[in-house]
Order: sequence, then C-alpha cells, then structure tokens
Amino acid sequence: MSTHTPKAAPTTDTTRIHNIGYRSYDGPRLGRAYARRSLFSQSLRGAYGLGRSAKSKVLPMLLFAVMCVPALILVAVAVVGKQAKLSIEYTEYAIYLQMVIGIYLASQAPQSVSRDLRFRTVPLYFSRPIERADYVLAKFGAMASALFLLTASPLLILWIGALLAKMDFWEQTAMFGQGLVSVALLSLLFGGIGLVMAALTPRRGFGVAAVIAVLVISYGAVSTLMGIAYATENTDVIPWLGLFSPITLIDGVQTAFLGAPSAFPDGGGPDSGAGAVYLLVVLALIAGSYGILMRRYRKVGL
Repeated sequence: MSTHTPKAAPTTDTTRIHNIGYRSYDGPRLGRAYARRSLFSQSLRGAYGLGRSAKSKVLPMLLFAVMCVPALILVAVAVVGKQAKLSIEYTEYAIYLQMVIGIYLASQAPQSVSRDLRFRTVPLYFSRPIERADYVLAKFGAMASALFLLTASPLLILWIGALLAKMDFWEQTAMFGQGLVSVALLSLLFGGIGLVMAALTPRRGFGVAAVIAVLVISYGAVSTLMGIAYATENTDVIPWLGLFSPITLIDGVQTAFLGAPSAFPDGGGPDSGAGAVYLLVVLALIAGSYGILMRRYRKVGL
C-alpha cells in the first residue's frame, strides 16, 4: 500500500518586513547655543515674512516702506533746498510714526509666539537641547531686533541724506547716535510688552487686540490727561502723567538725557530728576516683561 503526500496549496501571503528603525547619529552635537541662534534667526526672518508665504510678506514689508518713505521725502527736500538742518530731529521720528510701529508690533508679536501656543509646538522646542530661557531669549531678541530694524532704517536714511546735503558731519553723527539709542530702548520696551500681550492667549486675534489696546489706549488716555492738565494750568503734573504710556516713557527719557525736543503739551518734558524715574520705569518694564515671559513658559505642556 503506497502513501501519497498531498502538495501544499500555493500561498498568497504578501507580507514584507520593513526596517523602519532610526539610525544612530554619530555627527557633532551643536548644542543649545546653535539652537538658540537658529530660533532667533527664524523668528527674526519670520517678523518680515521671510521664509513664509507671499501673503505673509505684504504687511511687514508695506509697514517698513511706510516707515522709510517720509525719511526719503525729508532727505529729498533737504538736498534740493540746500537746507542747513533737517526738518525733523532723529529722536522725533519714531514718536511721530508711533502708530506704524504699533501696527507692526500688533501684527508680528502674535505671529511670533501665539502660533506656537495654538498648535502646541512649544513642548517640541523644550525637548532638547533648548530650554525655556533659550526660547524666551531668542523670541525677545528677535522681536526687539525686528523693531530696531524698522525704526533705525529711516534714521540711517536721514543721516545719509544729511551728509549728501553737506550738513556738518560730527553734529549729524552725534544726533544720529542719539536717535539710535532712543529707538534701541524703544525696541526693547515695545518688543517685551508686545510679546507679553501676545503670549497671554493662543488666539492671534486676541493678541493683536491686546497689543493695540496697551499701546494706543494708554497713549490716548495719557495725551488727554496731559491736555486737560495743560489747559487748566496744572503743568507740574504733566511730566508724571507720561509714566503711564510706553511711547511717552521713551519721549521722557530722550528729553531728559538725549537733549531731544519733547512732544509733551508744554514742550518741556521731564527734567533730569524725573527723567531718572522714567529710565528706571523703562528698565523695570523691560526686565518685568522678560520675567513674565519666563513664568508664562514655565510649563512645557502649554
């Protein structure tokens, strides 16, 4: 009796084994400093829409042009008219165009931090090697640098135009330096305030409204109170009212220490004693903004 072994039926199994494991990395570890610089660079570029969509570039570039065009016009008038001095002081330029600066800050500060909160990407930054202090420092530095670029560029145009008009080199350079000090302080103050307002909420619209409210409403209220004090001849209180608005704080500091003309109703501005208080308040607000941001980002899973 013979035995017959049946043939196995053909299989239709198409299973494949894929190796999707991660390969180890043996290259150089660039560390926290490199990560911090990269985040700073990305945030600064993003403040002008670089590396983003074309639509994202329109508003910041338009506002940058709006900041520079008046300087170009003033330079053209000075050169053609052979003026002995510019029609505006370097320290006055940012004060006159504060609304443009406020709109820029309101549009870009939420873009810098609110998106990370809304899409919950902050924990990814803090995974390693970057830490909370690195994130805050990079964002703060990038926002202040973007504002400085916005406010210092027209001053550079004014300085070059003054030299083309053959105005005194040393006088114009000294005044240009005073203007740079003023806008540097403004950039740190406004940048810190803008980021704090934007970091309070992941919703960009609320961040925009908060920044505009702090800058515009405070200035409007202070200006109104200053006007009332001037009309009722209570001029002694005017310098102290300026402590309650970011732009009047900068105005007071540069009036007291940089010899700038004041935009206060009486044209006097604070003296050196009151100016010291102004400077302390500005420095406290900058340090306080940094501290609030550090506290805001204390928890990784925001």
